[in-house]
Amino acid sequence: MGRRQDRGRIGIGRGRRVSALCAALVFSPVVAWGEDRPCGKADFEAVVEEAANSLRELNTKNKPAFQEKLRELKEKRGWTHDQFMREAAPFVRDDKIADFDQRTDELLGAISSMGEEGASSKNPDCALMLELRARMTVLVATQTAKWGYMFDKINTELKK
Repeated sequence: MGRRQDRGRIGIGRGRRVSALCAALVFSPVVAWGEDRPCGKADFEAVVEEAANSLRELNTKNKPAFQEKLRELKEKRGWTHDQFMREAAPFVRDDKIADFDQRTDELLGAISSMGEEGASSKNPDCALMLELRARMTVLVATQTAKWGYMFDKINTELKK
């Protein structure tokens, strides 16, 4: 799978899309593991699955609304299909969006590695799980910020 196609996938349950990870993590409480509560493979898998569900929900909520805004802009400007493909590109690709995507790729790589390490360890490190949860929370915040930036950009253009 190419780099672009592999984006949005993480190690545990490789076939699972991570595209809606954001919403659930933002609203879920951080669970603290102590010496009296050991963590195990199932805990790592559950944290990663929760993250995947959150990103999936975030994209499910935002993608259709954003596409509708793009259609509104196309109609407002009277663009042909070819004009639309050229003119709409900056709303989905610019330097700031590339920065969000790069940060997302870095976080997904770390999450994948940490999730696999924690799930495969004979003696899982609960501190690693807390770090995994923290990185997934940052991933959710990153994706939420990216959607916010993209919506701000297109809403500004629609007001012109």
